[in-house]
Amino acid sequence: MKFCSECAHPVSLQIPPDDNRPRYVCGNCGAIHYQNPKMVVGSIPVWERDGELRVLLCRRAIEPRHGFWTLPAGFMENNETTTDAAARETEEEAGARIKLGPLFSLINVPHVHQVHFFYLAELLDLDYAAGTESLEVALFKEEDIPWSEIAFPTVEYTLRAYFSDLAKVRTGDGGFGLHTDDIRKRMMQAD
Repeated sequence: MKFCSECAHPVSLQIPPDDNRPRYVCGNCGAIHYQNPKMVVGSIPVWERDGELRVLLCRRAIEPRHGFWTLPAGFMENNETTTDAAARETEEEAGARIKLGPLFSLINVPHVHQVHFFYLAELLDLDYAAGTESLEVALFKEEDIPWSEIAFPTVEYTLRAYFSDLAKVRTGDGGFGLHTDDIRKRMMQAD
């Protein structure tokens, strides 16, 4: 940040009185500009018929990680709830209509100033198509997921937790829980 959004004068990085972190402060009007993490919200859309479950993934048409697979997700907008954002992003990236379930994973990614949320979701039908941010959209059985081509550690964590919980649900040894984690450094494979 170089200029104040209130008066357009230059800002400087300093620790304001009664604060403990550097903030951008305007020397002209005194405005303190707080920068907070972005929320990335998405869903785990599944389709199950005759005991066969598949999850809907999108192959990214944008950077970062162009060409890699991800769950439909994106940045939450102002005036949205996290559930609104999850449904919107699923529609935008995968053209899919879903019935949203409970929150499944919440992952802190402090090195990129983000928090990722993923909700359980059921596809309402098989009428889906790649949006402008996706090269293609496809349903995968667990064994067919292109694990080495998953775009982000948060998506891999969420998918692995989902299939682990699903195995417990199917054997009667548990249910779907809320999964949380902190990913503190970049842990992606080389392209």
